[in-house]
Amino acid sequence: MLESVIWILLAGFFTGQLARRLGAPPLIGMIVSGILLGSQVANVIHPDILTSADSLRTVAVMIILMKAGLGLDREKLSQQGTVALRLGFLPATLEAIAIALVAIPLFHFNFPTGLLLGCIIGAESPAVIVPAMLRLKSLGWGVTKGIPDAILTGSALSDVLLLLIFGLLVDFLTQGNTEKITLLGGLTFTAWQFLPIQVLREIIFGLLVGYIAARLLVWFLAQQKWTQNTVQDILITACTALFLVILPKYWAYYSGYLAVMAMGFFLIELDAPLARRLRVGFDNLWMIAEIFLFVLLGASIQLNVLGNILLPGLIILMVGTLIGRILGWYFATLGSNWNWRERLFLLPGNSAKATVQAAIGAIPFARGIEGGDTILAIAALSILVTAPLGAWAIPISAPKLLQRGEVDPTKVTVSTRVVLLAAVDTSDISTQVLTKTAALARRSDAEVIVVHVINVASSDTVQELQKITERLLADIRYKFVTLTGSVPEQIVQAAIDYQVSEIIMGKRGAKSWEQVLIGSVSQTVIEFSSIPVLVVEDSLLNHN
Repeated sequence: MLESVIWILLAGFFTGQLARRLGAPPLIGMIVSGILLGSQVANVIHPDILTSADSLRTVAVMIILMKAGLGLDREKLSQQGTVALRLGFLPATLEAIAIALVAIPLFHFNFPTGLLLGCIIGAESPAVIVPAMLRLKSLGWGVTKGIPDAILTGSALSDVLLLLIFGLLVDFLTQGNTEKITLLGGLTFTAWQFLPIQVLREIIFGLLVGYIAARLLVWFLAQQKWTQNTVQDILITACTALFLVILPKYWAYYSGYLAVMAMGFFLIELDAPLARRLRVGFDNLWMIAEIFLFVLLGASIQLNVLGNILLPGLIILMVGTLIGRILGWYFATLGSNWNWRERLFLLPGNSAKATVQAAIGAIPFARGIEGGDTILAIAALSILVTAPLGAWAIPISAPKLLQRGEVDPTKVTVSTRVVLLAAVDTSDISTQVLTKTAALARRSDAEVIVVHVINVASSDTVQELQKITERLLADIRYKFVTLTGSVPEQIVQAAIDYQVSEIIMGKRGAKSWEQVLIGSVSQTVIEFSSIPVLVVEDSLLNHN
C-alpha cells in the first residue's frame, strides 16, 4: 500500500505539472496517470487503496468544500441571493429531466431509470468548480457582481437536491418503495410528496449545523486557545468538517456537504483572522487531496465499457448541457443584472462533472438495477469529457466573458511574490539591517535584494559585506547587487526595478559622527520613495 501511495503522489504530481506546462489543466494529467496506474494498464495500485477510494474521495471533497466556504462573500451573496438559489435548482433539474427523456429511446430505459441517470449526470463537481471559482476570485474576474460566489453556492445546493432524488430513485427501483411518512398532526406523505419538505429540511439544518460548528470552533480555537499553532487549528477544523460529512449516514436530517461549506462561511463572519489562517492551511491540504482524488478517479474508469456507449453517451451529455442546462441558466438569471457574456460564462463555468459521478455512478450497478452498467459507463464518460473541458475552459473564457473587479484578500488566498530590499553600506549598522530583513523574510517567505551602492570602497570591503550577507541570509533566497551613482537615487530605482514590497535600511550611514535624527540618505529615500521604508536604528549606539 505504501508503494501505491508513492506511485499515486509522484505520478499524479508530475503528470499534473506536465499537463500544466503544456497549457492543459493539471487534473487531466492526474486522470491519465490514474488510468495508466490502474488495473487495466500497469496495475500497480494496491486493491485495498482502490477499495478505500470512496473514503479518500470523501476526505478530498470535505477539503474542497471547506475551501469554498472560507472563500464565500456575504455581501456578494446578498446581491445575487435569488440568482444563487435558482442556480441551485433550475439547471440541474432541467438537465436531469432532459437526460431522462433522451435516455428512454436511446437505452430503452423507463422514466425512473432515465431520471436516475439524469440525477447522476446533472450533479456538478465541487472538485473542478470550487478551485476554479476561487482562482477567479483571487484574480478579480466576475467579483463585482458576485458571479463566482453565486456559482459556488448554486453548485452546493444543486448537489443536495440531486443526491436526495437519487436516493429515493434507488430505493424505488430496488424495493418498489411505497413507504409512508407521517408527521405530527397525522399528515401522511409518500416519499415523493415529502421530497420538497426533505430538501428544505436538509438545507435549513445544514446551515444550522454549520453555524453551530463554526461557533464551537471559534470558542475552542480563538477564545479559549486550546491550540498552540496553525497546524493544530487546521487539524481540529478538518476533523470537525469530516465529522459533519460522515454524520448524515447515521442521522440523515441535514446535508453534510452544505454544512461544511456553511461552517467555512460562518467562520469568516465570526472570526476573520482564524478563517484566514485556516484558508491557507486548507489550500495546502488540497494540493495533496487533489492528486488522490483525480488519480483514483482515473483508476476507477472502465475503458472497455466506454466503447459501447460512446456515441449515445455523447448525445446524452450534449442534450443535457445544451438544452436542459441552458434553459435552466436562462431562467436562473432572468431579471438579474448579468449581461449576455456573463450568462454565457455559465456554459464552461457550471458544467463540469467529476466528484459526485465518481462517488455514486457505480451504485445502480452494485444494487442490481437494470441498465446499471450503462449508467456507470456514461458517468465515467461524463467525467472524461466535462472535467478536463471545464477545468480548461474556465480560466480561458473568464477574461473574455467576465469583467475584472477589485480582489478582496479577506475572502480568498491571494498568492503574491514578496520581495524585500535591504540597503547596506560598510558601516556596522548593515549587520542589523540584514538581521532585520532576514527576520521579515522568514515570516513572509520573501525573497531579498541586497543593494550596496559603491561610492568609495575597496573590493575587499565589498567581499566582506557579501560574506556577512551569505551568513545571515543562508536560508533565504537573495541576490546581492552592487550599483554606482547617487546612493538614494540608486536605492529608489532598484526598488522600482525589482518590484519590492518594502525597503529596509539603517538610520545612520557610514558617517557615524553626524548627529542627526535620520541620516541624509535615509531621509532622502523616505521622501522620494513610493514604496514603504523601514528604518533600523543602531541598537549599539543607543545602548552606549
